[in-house]
Amino acid sequence: MTDTETDPTMIWHKTVCVLCSNNCGVEVRLDERTITRVRGNKAHVASKGYTCEKALRIDHYQNARGRLTAPMKRLPDGSYIEVDWDTAIDEVAAGFQRVQSEYGADKIMYYGGGGQGNHLCGAYGAGTRKALGATRRSNALAQEKTGESWVEGRLFMAHTHGEFAEAEVAVFVGKNPWHSHGFDEARRVLKAIAADDSRSMIVIDPRRTETADLADFWLPVKPGGDAFLLAAIGAVLVEENLVDTEWLAQNATGSAETIAAFATVPIADFAERSGIDEDLVRKTARRLAAAESVSVVEDLGIEMAPNSTLISYLQRAVWLLVGSFGKPGGMTTHSSLAPLINYSATGNEPLDPVSGNAIISGLIACNDIADGMLSDHPERTRALLIESSNPVHSLAESEKFRQAMRAAEFSVVIDVAMTETAQEASYVLPAASQYEKVETTFFAAGFPENKATVRPPILEPLGDSLPEAEIHSRLAKALGVVTEEDLEPLRAAAEQGYEVFAEAFMGVAAANPALAGIGGVVLYETLGRTLPEGMAPAAVLWFSAQQLAMKQSDALRRAGFRGEGQALGTALFEALISNPDGVVFTKHEHGQSFDMLGTADQRVHLAIPELLDELRRLPEIPSDYTTDEFPFVLSAGERRSFTANTVVRDPAWRKKDAEGALRLHPSDAERVGVEAGARVRVTTRGGTAVAVAELNDTMMPGHISLPNGHGLAYSPAGGDPEIFGVSTNELTTTDWKDPIAGTPWHKYVPAQLEAVQS
Repeated sequence: MTDTETDPTMIWHKTVCVLCSNNCGVEVRLDERTITRVRGNKAHVASKGYTCEKALRIDHYQNARGRLTAPMKRLPDGSYIEVDWDTAIDEVAAGFQRVQSEYGADKIMYYGGGGQGNHLCGAYGAGTRKALGATRRSNALAQEKTGESWVEGRLFMAHTHGEFAEAEVAVFVGKNPWHSHGFDEARRVLKAIAADDSRSMIVIDPRRTETADLADFWLPVKPGGDAFLLAAIGAVLVEENLVDTEWLAQNATGSAETIAAFATVPIADFAERSGIDEDLVRKTARRLAAAESVSVVEDLGIEMAPNSTLISYLQRAVWLLVGSFGKPGGMTTHSSLAPLINYSATGNEPLDPVSGNAIISGLIACNDIADGMLSDHPERTRALLIESSNPVHSLAESEKFRQAMRAAEFSVVIDVAMTETAQEASYVLPAASQYEKVETTFFAAGFPENKATVRPPILEPLGDSLPEAEIHSRLAKALGVVTEEDLEPLRAAAEQGYEVFAEAFMGVAAANPALAGIGGVVLYETLGRTLPEGMAPAAVLWFSAQQLAMKQSDALRRAGFRGEGQALGTALFEALISNPDGVVFTKHEHGQSFDMLGTADQRVHLAIPELLDELRRLPEIPSDYTTDEFPFVLSAGERRSFTANTVVRDPAWRKKDAEGALRLHPSDAERVGVEAGARVRVTTRGGTAVAVAELNDTMMPGHISLPNGHGLAYSPAGGDPEIFGVSTNELTTTDWKDPIAGTPWHKYVPAQLEAVQS
């Protein structure tokens, strides 16, 4: 036998990178618990061997100091002690039941339920919410994507995504896919577009990013000017008769009102206010209109900036006006194993009883949570269950969320580390890492083929940490919503095969609504016991596969699955849990994009009256919110080579920009009197921080940026924690937000700079 066959350190284990939402397939080597080598998995159905520099550093996530290995209970003096699991589960259940009894179950909020590489915890967390009767929830989508989802719900009642690998014109609005990716093999695709004279790339971004360097059209819009620019592009399409009126007549409603609103836009004025020459605006519009296909993606650069919901609408209106939906290389709807966005209440969203603001996609606006909890409103949230999230660090005005947690009657955090949020909780329950349990995500948005990867664990859970499925199962039992007597008949049915189990499970779900509400836990405890070792938490996907088989049976068959009804869903499920290279789970044809629209008439509803009114009022809206006191625009949370939200706490993972420098244009450095590498003080309405100055001519004068993922407490030698870099949400405020969705304006924070004297 060869050394490769006998030496465990030479074996390649298949998994994925968890440092962004693309989750590229990788192969790793292990020495005991250390990830020693990482390479791209060429057999992976989506990434095909592609990785960026982040994937090579995943051991810094897996083996960072500070991992939680036992449940932690907060004492009255604020310190923590380890407790056993039985004690923790019993006391956590009792704590939530006390809040239920005193204030009502609707005063409990669930926050989180997933991350860049783990979504199964959200499926199990949903069961605990049902067991508690907790209806309030939120997560990071509510500070990023709810404005976009509100728009897509009104237009399509579905989520859309672009086919960038095939698009004749690719447009990136407030996005730098060189670092933030957003579609498979991002850098390969960007290079291919740049090398093809028949294709074009359009980048709308104040900074000359790595993506802008490849673009045919870089539109360096002034911070805060995106709405004016996109409105002007749409207006040029209308003025120069570049609108695809035939396509609109066949496939959309509300075209006349929308075109009439764009016709009122003062193109020259809006171009000037956006900072883009009118001639370039017109050339951009003409290129879009001439293309056979256009794919567009927005990101946090505009989703966390002024007029964000309006911009989400305007960019979609532009590609709809040129008819780039449902065609190869264009925008499309897509299938989903489990949709992340719920459009069922679109247009009739309930209101948060405390703030009075709309609850979009079932998510309370993140900027409203702390203010509500710190108010004296009788309906305020009294308890928190926070999972795989760090809102004290990631939400606006960090200190306010700290105070909100301290004001709560009870709070529980489920996470892998003692995060800034965990440090304020009543109990902290240690979760297994993303490499110590089976996991997947529901980010997949491919078309005509959609793909998913369910990855097995490659390590045992550290210490007494547990997969979230087990934690939620124990909570469900402690809350009294499921007993061993309930589960035993289903376990027996699972031993007899999928067909017998399916009939038994559906029967139990119909007869016992309480058990149906915790269906994930029931599947984990029954079907999960028949799955290969370590794969039990994947049992919840069996139900997702069954639902998809009912809705998209033809698409599953095109992807190669066989069977009818339950057998078809089971075939998909078995493929998912046995293929760490991922599977193509649906195949569609381009005409079927319209079939997946959620609108009753399966047409695009182009006119959104509220946003057309905003478009008409745009001439009266400021394009600049800076003042003499705060003359700079801070982008608080730029994605860079070695930033990954807060999933990697170990600062040693960064090969570049270790301290998270403040980027500013050389002319601004001269104006402030600061040199490269010197300290500079940043002051906003929210607070003050000191950073290292990086003189960078890719920045626009007056525009400065700090990276995301910094400012985390970490103990490099296991002693007292140190803070590395600036926590940008010490500089933001909860009142600086979009008026429709409540999403924060983190990418446009008026700021002041001053040199720090050494």
